[in-house]
Parts: sequence; C-alpha cells; structure tokens
Amino acid sequence: MAGLEKNAEFSGKPTKSATTSTFFNRSNTIHGRTVVDSSPKSHNLNPSLNRTTSITKFYTPVESVGTSLKGKVKNLCRLFEGSKSAKPASPEIPQKQKSGKSLLPESRISPFSSLNNSVIRLPGTEDRIVVYFTSLRGIRRTYEDCYAVRMIFRGFRVWIDERDVSMDIAYRKELQIAMGEKSVTLPQVFIRGKYVGGADVIKSLFEIGELAKILQEFPMRQPGFVCHCCGDIRFVPCSNCSGSKKLFDEDEDRLKRCPDCNENGLIRCPDCSS
Repeated sequence: MAGLEKNAEFSGKPTKSATTSTFFNRSNTIHGRTVVDSSPKSHNLNPSLNRTTSITKFYTPVESVGTSLKGKVKNLCRLFEGSKSAKPASPEIPQKQKSGKSLLPESRISPFSSLNNSVIRLPGTEDRIVVYFTSLRGIRRTYEDCYAVRMIFRGFRVWIDERDVSMDIAYRKELQIAMGEKSVTLPQVFIRGKYVGGADVIKSLFEIGELAKILQEFPMRQPGFVCHCCGDIRFVPCSNCSGSKKLFDEDEDRLKRCPDCNENGLIRCPDCSS
C-alpha cells in the first residue's frame, strides 16, 4: 500500500482520500460568509469550481438593499409630509358689522330672498305653482332636471300646474313672453305668479328647507292621488273633434281646423288642470 501511495504521488494523480478531502475542504459561500479552504491543494483545482468569486460577483448584500429602500421611503415621506403641512388656510367666517348686518352676500343668506323682488311675473297664476317642463327625452340632462323638480313638488303633495311645452307649443310661447327671451332652458318654476328659477334653485331651496316653508301655505292633496280623467298627464283628447283637429263645416261644405284643441288634438284636463 505504501508503494501504491508513493506511485500516486510521483504520477501526479490524487488518490481517493485526497479527492474526498479536497471536496469537503474547498472554499464555499454560505449565507454571505466565505469559508476558506486551508489545504494548499485546493488552489490547484479547476478555477470554475471556485464558487466564491462566481457568487459574490453578482451577489448584493441585503443590508445595502435595505438602506437604499429606506432612503427612497424617507424621500417619499418627506414629499407627502411637505404637501400635508402646506394646508390651505381655512376661510375666515365673516363677523357681523357694528350695525348688525352680515358681511355674507345676499345669495348665500337665502336664495328665496330675491323672490319678492323678482321682476318676471306670470299673470293669472297668483294662486298656484306653475312648472314649465318637457316630457321628451331628447336631451338627457334637461329631462332629468325636469323630472327631479316635478318629483320634489309631488313629494310635498301640493297641486302643481304642470305645463308640458312638448305637448302644447302655446306653453313655449307663453314662457318666452314671460321671460323675455327666445331661448329658455327647462324647467322653469313660478310660485304665486313670481319667477323662482330653474332646477338648481329648486334643489337648493329643497336642501336648505326653504321650499317646505313656502309650500306650507298651499293645501295638500291626499296620498297617492291620481287624476281619473287624464291619469296625471294633464291632457285629454279634444271632445269636439275627438283628437282629429278637423271639423266639417256644413255651411261651407269643407273641413276646418278645430279651434278648441292644440296642434296635437289635445286639450287641458278639465278636472285637474282647470
């Protein structure tokens, strides 16, 4: 055996025991720490087996990643803290003058305060609420505003004189004359013959409670009341021409236009719109 080991040393080939020892004694990297082999024979091995350089070349310590992330987080925190610290100054509440008058604009005190000073009037409607609207859904925003205003008034169960401009062109002309303008937006509301405003004004009056105070003066209807004559449509077919818009004149022996109905052959409901 001694002769075989000597022959192996002279031949330059490592024995089995030497190969095993070099396998366990070569340098390895475990959890970022390098274990250096104390055997000088490990330096004579193939360089590709030296895993220390191959791993540490592309390995970044966890501590350095943590510090870089912490720095980015701190910078972001500073940005957000800076934006929070620069809060807009809260508006100061205006105090009353010595005379007792408030510094708030009149429009913010009460939107209904200018109703008594309204120049626009609708004659013949001093005892009712008149709402000009449209039932057509051609313009979605206009239809939604008209529907919302009608539902607000119906929620108070008061009688409303609803005038649908899409059902009778005479209502449109009437509104244009009252407003003094050719192009008028819908809806438009008149209370006791005085002009109130459109959908935005009615919604704001409803939200602050002013509308409920005004409508207390009007009589309330029974819950769930529906007109049996027109079904709350406010129009019925003309009884004179049966909605045909034409009448036969026996004296002239020809057809004539019915003078009682509108362009659609309809008249206002005699029960709920008289």
